[in-house]
Amino acid sequence: MEIFLNGLRQALALIFSLDPDLLEIVRLSLLVSGLALVISAALGLPAGLFLGLKDFIGKRLVVALVYTGMGLPPVVVGLTIYLLLSRQGPLGELGWLFTPRAMIVTQTILALPLIIGFTMTAVGAIPPALIMQLRSLGATRRQVVLTLLYEARAGVLAALVAGFGAIISEVGSVLIVGGNIEHKTRVLTTAIVLETRRGNFSLAIALGIILLSITFSANWLLLHLQGRLDPRHP
Repeated sequence: MEIFLNGLRQALALIFSLDPDLLEIVRLSLLVSGLALVISAALGLPAGLFLGLKDFIGKRLVVALVYTGMGLPPVVVGLTIYLLLSRQGPLGELGWLFTPRAMIVTQTILALPLIIGFTMTAVGAIPPALIMQLRSLGATRRQVVLTLLYEARAGVLAALVAGFGAIISEVGSVLIVGGNIEHKTRVLTTAIVLETRRGNFSLAIALGIILLSITFSANWLLLHLQGRLDPRHP
């Protein structure tokens, strides 16, 4: 218990002193996960909208693949990306292995099925009568899409938060493709593992506190936005 309390005190000192190494790790973590979320949202929201509204041959198979992807083991994704980007791999010429780009690709793949699945479910719950009403009023395709996304806003926000929460806290896959290189690919989760192994508990606890704070803030933001966007909210 004493070790934990001492580590906690040192961790708070590091945080409030704006330790440069700590800030560098946090900055890279937010950059990698933020870009991965933007890319996965740009791909996942339209795909989820399409799956939620359209019926086509093979849809059940596609949906099954999406649900499978939502539970995909991160280390398997990391291993696959590693093999693709290694020197002997088909994408080895890109030189992305052990760089933030490889980490972004890995996190995008992890977040994408979550965003597609949550969006698909949210859009699929919208009454078909609303779509018919919008079309009868002469709404353009873009207006229909924006209206549907607004009506499914709670599910869409949940999709984004779930995707971000999954990737910001991931360690195995980013460690495989990023290598945890100091000043280059070290992020919050991999740094926690490293500093714990070194016995540097103060920095590990500081990183843990920041990671928990980021995930809490993301969930608080979701609840706040849901309340602001809900017309029944006072």
